[in-house]
Amino acid sequence: MTTIVETVSPEVAPVTTTERNTQPGHTRPALLMLAPFLILYVLFIIGPTLYMVLMSFFDGSLTESGLGKFGGFGNYAEAFGSADFWSSMWHTLWFTILTTPPLVVLALFFALLANRVARGRAFFRLAFFLPYVLPSAVVALVWIWLYTPEIGLLSKIVTTFGFAEPNWLGSPSLAMWSLAITTVWWTLGFNFVLFLAGLQDIPRDLYEASSIDGATPWQQIWRITIPLLNRTTALVIVLQVIASLKVFDQMYIMTSGGPNYSTRSMLQYVYDLGFTDLRTGYAAAASTVFFVLVLAISTVWVVLTRRQEQRF
Repeated sequence: MTTIVETVSPEVAPVTTTERNTQPGHTRPALLMLAPFLILYVLFIIGPTLYMVLMSFFDGSLTESGLGKFGGFGNYAEAFGSADFWSSMWHTLWFTILTTPPLVVLALFFALLANRVARGRAFFRLAFFLPYVLPSAVVALVWIWLYTPEIGLLSKIVTTFGFAEPNWLGSPSLAMWSLAITTVWWTLGFNFVLFLAGLQDIPRDLYEASSIDGATPWQQIWRITIPLLNRTTALVIVLQVIASLKVFDQMYIMTSGGPNYSTRSMLQYVYDLGFTDLRTGYAAAASTVFFVLVLAISTVWVVLTRRQEQRF
């Protein structure tokens, strides 16, 4: 019997898949495929953002061409010293506080129920997600009718039980709560779908093994479901906070920032500055401050996500 021994020179190491994919010749097709997206991203995201920051240092106006007179940090100083600026910022933060907890907790609760349903799971997915696909104008008009005094459905229900009819959108103390209720009904389906997708990624074997050991459904949720949904929960919370901070449509359509500017969000404040007061430079400065706030929240989420990945 003859044994054939292949001799491999130690100086010539085999090329791994990772090294092969990182060679210049293999990255060109990927760059070509990414080129349309990168071009659009630079033109409509990076470019306008940089131009916004540049505008914030000038006293520009829609009535004049160009950037206007250079003002340095004057627009930022005026923004930080403006009561309307901080009031709009607080309204935005208050709206975020009102909407984020229920949109996270209720979405998780309904996702847990839908995930345990043996029949009709597709129906529940559609029922919860359907309001989310409605345009903001349609949602606003529907809920304006529900909130309308004397003829609105909600007012009829309240007066039927003998309570005084509330002025849902006309009272400064109730308007923000009314907008929060509308937003929760409208956007609950998006978080519901995210949680449902996360639940379906959890192996069934874990639940079967725990049930054999005598674990109750509540113990399964507390010991298995919630810990394994950490990343999904963190994603949902951050996405919801960012979405709530960027609120504009329902507030602008339903209350126009009223009554007495009690529901004017930060984006509407910027809109009023730029398109009503025609002060584009000042509006750009306020937008830059708000952009930094949203960017900081996104950065915190990235850091937390990387720490979770390092643990596992």
